[in-house]
Amino acid sequence: MKFLDEAKIFVKAGDGGDGCVSFRREKFIARGGPDGGNGGRGGSVIVECAEGLNTLIDFRYRQHFKGERGHHGMGKNRTGAAGEDVVLQVPVGTQILAEDKVTVIADLTENGQRIVLAEGGKGGFGNEHFKSSTNQAPRQFNPGSPGEELWLWLRLKLIADIGLVGLPNAGKSTFLAAVSRAKPKIADYPFTTLHPNLGVVVMDHDSFVIADIPGLIEGASDGAGLGTRFLGHIERCRALLHLIDGTEEDVVAAYQTVRGELEAYGEQVAAKREIVALNKCDALTEEIIEEKRRQLSGQVDGDIVLLSGVAGTGVQELTSQLLSLVIEGRVEEQSEAGEKQQAVV
Repeated sequence: MKFLDEAKIFVKAGDGGDGCVSFRREKFIARGGPDGGNGGRGGSVIVECAEGLNTLIDFRYRQHFKGERGHHGMGKNRTGAAGEDVVLQVPVGTQILAEDKVTVIADLTENGQRIVLAEGGKGGFGNEHFKSSTNQAPRQFNPGSPGEELWLWLRLKLIADIGLVGLPNAGKSTFLAAVSRAKPKIADYPFTTLHPNLGVVVMDHDSFVIADIPGLIEGASDGAGLGTRFLGHIERCRALLHLIDGTEEDVVAAYQTVRGELEAYGEQVAAKREIVALNKCDALTEEIIEEKRRQLSGQVDGDIVLLSGVAGTGVQELTSQLLSLVIEGRVEEQSEAGEKQQAVV
């Protein structure tokens, strides 16, 4: 399935049905009076988070969604049937933005969460609604009100526990393939990964999700390369795994380039907990490894993990470290949720 994380759509709720002008006509009943029913409500356009989706590809081939118009009222005080709602299913983590692409209307982060994007129009009143002691035979009715319509942007921000970041060819896809059953495209040229890949890591009767983000280059936060489009996917990650290609001549510059883009992007991405790993150590001698680790130690607060996704060196230890970070993050989220509930009570 092709990955698509952004789509523009047009939604139009159904118009309400018109009211009816009718008078009761039965044998032996003279001047039966008005009995025109009201029109039905127009169908709304609703968006719902659905489990098992991880792309917006369904909205590439269809961009217009319209609710059914409400049925008109009928005689004998019969109200028109309501129009059928249209339900759009989107992946968890989808944001709904206004046409200006800046105003966030909704942020869908839970499975089953639903919101109404466009409200259906109200049905019009039939002439039975207007009868009174002074107006016993009204020929008055209301047309149905129009349904809401608007252009919207859908933007997907993947929800993953760990985000893989680094320059192109840092070995992110190789690492993802080594720790999960994901099968990302792997090649020895820049920008092999053109869209995020997700992998589920299972160990110690627990699991967590890793997102392989396309490589960042200098100026990505300003739109260079693949730009900010994929930086948004790491906003929801609990922690970052920063891979650095050990075969780079200047590993410090490689580290600083990615960190600079994370800080420039904002959204508290740079403040996330980070594990730094020197990758492709299988292609280096021990002297070079120690020299490059020493260089990085002056830039990183924690320890530098030595890693080789191809040879499997340090993979198990790093995976255990990532799982510990994920568990700590889950505990913190649960405690924060408990505090919010207590504050509401």
